[in-house]
Amino acid sequence: MTRQELIDNIRRKQSFLCVGLDTDIKKIPQHLLSEEDPIFAFNKAIVDATAPYCIAYKPNLAFYEAHGVKGLMAFEKTVRYIREQYPDQFIIADAKRGDIGNTSKMYAQTFFGEYDVDALTVAPYMGEDSVTPFLGHEGKWVILLALTSNKGSFDFQLTPLLTSPEGEETKGERLFEKVILKSQEWGNDGNMMYVVGATRGEMFTDIRRVAPRHFLLVPGVGAQGGSLEEVCRYGMTPDCGLIVNSSRAIIYASNGEDFAEVAAEKAKEVQQQMAQEIARMKA
Repeated sequence: MTRQELIDNIRRKQSFLCVGLDTDIKKIPQHLLSEEDPIFAFNKAIVDATAPYCIAYKPNLAFYEAHGVKGLMAFEKTVRYIREQYPDQFIIADAKRGDIGNTSKMYAQTFFGEYDVDALTVAPYMGEDSVTPFLGHEGKWVILLALTSNKGSFDFQLTPLLTSPEGEETKGERLFEKVILKSQEWGNDGNMMYVVGATRGEMFTDIRRVAPRHFLLVPGVGAQGGSLEEVCRYGMTPDCGLIVNSSRAIIYASNGEDFAEVAAEKAKEVQQQMAQEIARMKA
């Protein structure tokens, strides 16, 4: 999917919602466990219910790989179903891959060639030769981890790269800023996005200073407590520039037989909030 196609879909649906398919067999409604493939059955129902209100889906590979071959088959069936039934949806494989060049090349072939997803989350720690193999696929996107919302992000991502002669930290370029700036030498705003956690609302000002046009994949809204209003205030661009993910708050809003209907209601609520933010940006 091209950048313009993504922007057009956001404007048409008045939504920049991504539904995270973090499908945990222990959390899905019990009545689905009798299905031949409970994970796919759950995903299919969620997708059918929420597709009118979102522009993207993000299966998290950990929840599929944990079940071995059967889990990967459920992932593959989910991607194929979305691609065939809802071709306007942007599909993100949240796999956080990143390795030496020849290994990254194989990962790229797996996700962009074999599974045909639109985007893949990639860890940039190993640098250019671990990222560029993902960038040679037309219409496909790399989503680099930049500033995440987990507690451990303070260990590295927010570390200043300058120190005083006495070894004390001074104000300077932080590691997440270095990642964003350096990576723009490898890709562009038509094939690269960045992961920025919603719980870092005020930090979006700093993100936009170094990446004014790139799309940002924003997890953390919903169950993790991130504020959609803050994310939009500091991070939205004239082209929207945001894909905001919500997983648990939507897909596990009910564990009864009405789980899909309730998920649809929750997704619609978020979409309506997003429509207001888009209108506010235009005003």
